Amino acid sequence: MLYIIGLGLGDEQDITLKGLEAAKKCDKVYMEAYTSLLSFGLSTNGISNLEKLYGKPIILADREMVEEKAHEILSEAHHANVAFLVVGDPFGATTHTDLVVRAKKMAIDVKVVHNASVMNAIGICGLQLYRYGETISIPFFTETWRPDSFYEKIQRNRTMGLHTLCLLDIRVKEPTLESLCRGRKNYEPPRYMTINTAIEQLLEIVQAHEEPAYTEDTECVGLARLGSEDQMIVAGTMKQLQLIDFGAPLHCLVITGQTHPVEEEMLDFYRCRT
Repeated sequence: MLYIIGLGLGDEQDITLKGLEAAKKCDKVYMEAYTSLLSFGLSTNGISNLEKLYGKPIILADREMVEEKAHEILSEAHHANVAFLVVGDPFGATTHTDLVVRAKKMAIDVKVVHNASVMNAIGICGLQLYRYGETISIPFFTETWRPDSFYEKIQRNRTMGLHTLCLLDIRVKEPTLESLCRGRKNYEPPRYMTINTAIEQLLEIVQAHEEPAYTEDTECVGLARLGSEDQMIVAGTMKQLQLIDFGAPLHCLVITGQTHPVEEEMLDFYRCRT
């Protein structure tokens, strides 16, 4: 059996009772470590707390392992119980859907244990979930690569008066360009996009459009470490949020659409007062 278990958003205590029971009975436990992170990141102490809770060692599964060695992980599930731990909910990233498809094609039984993810926890800011449009991802720009395909999605959402959830780039164990050219595995240091960088890139992209979908005065909500004890939520214009230090990762951003009076009341609790 392959168990795909959602861990929630905060720390080791956010796993469900059903998920904890499944993890404890598995022979091997992998933890996906590149689409999201718990509040302790990949720290040794944090992983150690998980291992103590589950009573067994955890194998960190980076992008390279999941995308290149998934067959090996799945093969183990033919003759043993294997857990694949995912921060948030198991289906918060397309990689995990692909894992389920592969498992089913290999006639492996799959059991999914759901949990909270950014897709529903974002409701804490007061913007109603059914008033969101398509979610977008904002990647880090480089000197030679500055994609803007997400702009049209923001534009469509705002035309319909819908909010846009922006998921910000996470780069963990990414090979350097030089190492790719030389065929050797050297990795960039981990990088986590901040709300400040996301807004900077959004404002750069919009300058190329005659009828901008948003401006520096567009209302947004910045959220950091969602689901953790020290989560931070601030509502304000892009210009205002760009000046705020949101602290440690992970960050996400909501570009607000048309708001209902009840949404406005909730946003007032988080409003930037500067």
